[in-house]
Amino acid sequence: MTMIEGVIIKKLNIIPDDRGKILHIMKSSEDEFNTFGEVYCSTIYPGIVKGWHLHKEMTLNYVVLKGKIKFVLYDAREDSPTFRQIQEIIMGEENFVRVTVPPMVWNGFKGIGLEETFVINFTDIPHDPNEIIRMDPHVNEMIQYDWKTKDR
Repeated sequence: MTMIEGVIIKKLNIIPDDRGKILHIMKSSEDEFNTFGEVYCSTIYPGIVKGWHLHKEMTLNYVVLKGKIKFVLYDAREDSPTFRQIQEIIMGEENFVRVTVPPMVWNGFKGIGLEETFVINFTDIPHDPNEIIRMDPHVNEMIQYDWKTKDR
């Protein structure tokens, strides 16, 4: 599996008891914490793709609270040792992780499984529509990626 330079995957804690669960996301004392910009939750339906997105300045911290996604990254940074590499990460209840994505790395995700998925993004700067670049996830000149489910 390709690991894109600067991307961090961190296993998170789930603390269950007879009342429910606590799902940790991030503490200000963690190395990946830079500063607080905003936190938001988005949802995605099974089979839908959200992507491609590239943030010029923002660091992303994605966590899946409920459901499952295939999170895909593409390194477009010419000075990176992983330039033009693709990384796939299955995120969800069975793999409760936080994925930290540095600026200038394309990313997108596909809802997989049978239910609506809830995704949290904890960023280091507030959303700015001038800071993000978007590209069609299926037809584009740069990233040749097939979002279809692969039977292995």
